[in-house]
Amino acid sequence: MAGQILDGNRIRDQILAELTTEIQQTQNQGITPGLVAVLVGNNPASQVYVRNKIKACKQVGIYSETIEISPDTSQKDLLALVESLNERQEIDGILVQLPLPDQINTTAVLEAISPEKDVDGFHPVNTGKLVAGKPSLVPCTPKGLIEILKRSNIPIAGKHAVIVGRSNIVGKPAALLLLQEHATITVCHSKTPDLSEVCQQADILVAAIGRPAMLTGDYIREGAVVLDVGINRLTDAALVEQLFRHDPERLQRFRKTGKTLVGDIHPRDVQQKSAAYTPVPGGVGPLTIAMLMSNTLQAAKRRIQPNPHELANSS
Repeated sequence: MAGQILDGNRIRDQILAELTTEIQQTQNQGITPGLVAVLVGNNPASQVYVRNKIKACKQVGIYSETIEISPDTSQKDLLALVESLNERQEIDGILVQLPLPDQINTTAVLEAISPEKDVDGFHPVNTGKLVAGKPSLVPCTPKGLIEILKRSNIPIAGKHAVIVGRSNIVGKPAALLLLQEHATITVCHSKTPDLSEVCQQADILVAAIGRPAMLTGDYIREGAVVLDVGINRLTDAALVEQLFRHDPERLQRFRKTGKTLVGDIHPRDVQQKSAAYTPVPGGVGPLTIAMLMSNTLQAAKRRIQPNPHELANSS
């Protein structure tokens, strides 16, 4: 029996509709949330990501700008740009699209963004608040994972969640957010012995390692809920034929385009063994942009009604 598909597109549309109503309310109070995306260079994938984010802004009523700068921009100039955006009162969120060119220190740039405008949730101040369990702007993909579970009526409290991957962008914040929801957490990585045995213990399995179809049926407990964060582009015909031999429609599309996407979980095995799972594409990915919109609105609300406790702490 195939597992239930957790449709990220449907959940995204639900969230965006709710955000549209909330943003109309902030506009009635005289404030339109504002987001600026900074794109350094001409990375095609980054251009697509930024376009999709700006499209979502228009859909929900967020004011947006895209600032495109040369790939040979110096770190000093980029930091000066970020500082100028920090000073703009009408801008609630600053998004510097990654990856950045080699001459730029990514950490320095991300830490230069005001924590109040850090809608990606990467600033150490926001990371610290997440660790402490305080309200903060949190990374969008992990925030989306929680929304998928809650809106699919999947219990989290008391469940054992295993996260494969320990990145600052997904693995670590996902573990913290699941812990806040009263799950028991195990974080795995490249040095974890007997990885398949650990994964087999998971009620909720989160795959965020960036290795195509690495986690096969041997890693999935029968009846687990599987959240696949991986987005891996495949062009190897033999590998695609092997992974999707059960999916003639996917194979037909691949033969036309010469490329397809696969997650970190084997697509056939997850269908057969899980109780519910996120597909790739159309699972976790759509939630990431929805959560960026949510974070931008959250930042704008602080303009309307700043938290006096936070202001006291920051003075």
